[in-house]
Amino acid sequence: MNFLSDIVKGVFIGVANIIPGVSGGTMAVSMGIYDKIIYSVTHLFKDMKQSIKTLLPFVIGAGLGLVGLAFIIEYLFANYPIQTNLFFIGLILGGLPVIVKRIKIKRVDFSHALSFLLFFALIIVLQLVNGSGADVTIRISLVEIIKLFIIGIIASATMVIPGVSGSMILMLLGYYQPILTTINTFIKSAVSLDIAACVGPCLILMPFGIGVVVGIFAIAKLIEILLAKYESLTFCAILGLVVASPVAILMGVSFTGVTLITIITGIMAFLIGCIIAFFLGKE
Repeated sequence: MNFLSDIVKGVFIGVANIIPGVSGGTMAVSMGIYDKIIYSVTHLFKDMKQSIKTLLPFVIGAGLGLVGLAFIIEYLFANYPIQTNLFFIGLILGGLPVIVKRIKIKRVDFSHALSFLLFFALIIVLQLVNGSGADVTIRISLVEIIKLFIIGIIASATMVIPGVSGSMILMLLGYYQPILTTINTFIKSAVSLDIAACVGPCLILMPFGIGVVVGIFAIAKLIEILLAKYESLTFCAILGLVVASPVAILMGVSFTGVTLITIITGIMAFLIGCIIAFFLGKE
């Protein structure tokens, strides 16, 4: 049962990572599995058997979310953007009790408040500059391969950090649509068994993928150290990132043409998201 539950959690993390403005890290925090995933990633080579056992259902779920539900989510955002965004906001806010429980302080002092406010402001600033990056054209060269490797590190690092959308960062850098198009091209070529057509996308996706792996391990180790040495401050920062996420999401939503039906169905979607996050967050 726990295995299936963890797959479902992984699905939400996978879906969140492909949506600009929504953070897979936030989903993990809201569902109470963030530090468990971080620990498993950083101890993958020290305790491989247990780490793989922990990560496997999340990886399966994330893969299903990325591949299986991407088209459904794309359709929902295109046709029901307010309801879909409110559903994800519900998922985020429904997990707040899990985060608050981890902040083990008797009284809030200046450092905790500052940590919260700085990281809250960071998300709002990122949202304000969102969409300013023009799409780049990827041409295979040594410089481009190195650049893709670095972009992969940046993207994966921001995917791991709660509240920060890796997709949004890719969009700001101008690589979101080119990478997404390359992935779709590779999938279509692989399905049709067109090996020659797979070569070009592979040369783009390999350095990017290696960068993603390096970035995940690097930032996971940093977060593990922060949680070990400054747990309360780190969770105050995470709380700031998570609380700011719904604000940032709403800033990117157009409310033109809102009807009573939209409001009612949006509230229902929000409540469903809250309920799902609450039950998935319970250990």
